[in-house]
Amino acid sequence: MSNEIKKSEPLLSKKRKQLVSNPMDTDNPITIQVLGICSALAVTIALEGTVIMALAVLFVLVLANVIISALRNTIPNRIRIIVQLVVVASLVAIVDQVLRAFAYEQSKALSVFVGLIITNCIVMGRLEAFALGNKVWDSFLDGVGNSIGYGWIIIAIAFFRELFGAGKLFGIEVLGDWYVNNGFFATPAAACIILGIIIWILRARSGYIED
Repeated sequence: MSNEIKKSEPLLSKKRKQLVSNPMDTDNPITIQVLGICSALAVTIALEGTVIMALAVLFVLVLANVIISALRNTIPNRIRIIVQLVVVASLVAIVDQVLRAFAYEQSKALSVFVGLIITNCIVMGRLEAFALGNKVWDSFLDGVGNSIGYGWIIIAIAFFRELFGAGKLFGIEVLGDWYVNNGFFATPAAACIILGIIIWILRARSGYIED
């Protein structure tokens, strides 16, 4: 691909640093690319489950990017999507089993959403658009950047939803007895509004919104 970084560039050159930094802000997968919206609305009721989801996507996306990049010259073009799905599904199965073993309650709470990482458009999009055409190190950095970019957005949404919806953070009372819980923040509509505000702020900062 034309976006492949030259061999002679340092491991942390400016271009390579941008692979990590841009998805966190100016090329965020949720706010700018508008990918992964469903999970951003569905799993962000509480911070604990949201952090676990963010870590799961980090694990899957980074390793999938590395594996597909390492195999890119041996994967026949006609079956590349199948190979990508097999790699992602295997990594998601590992995540699911680890959660069942060490965080069973969160595994039940996240239930189907962990499995849906297999078809997460951010994961499949990075494999198709980047890992298939770039070297392992660059694909690793791309996976880190996009997964953290995804993760901080859903964590930010969960922060406001749990704080104002239950007066808690990570299940710990924060606002005290004086605060009356607002059930609206437990609804997907609240997540949509919070996400919309975040998208507006980041797009305005990035110059996507013109006067």
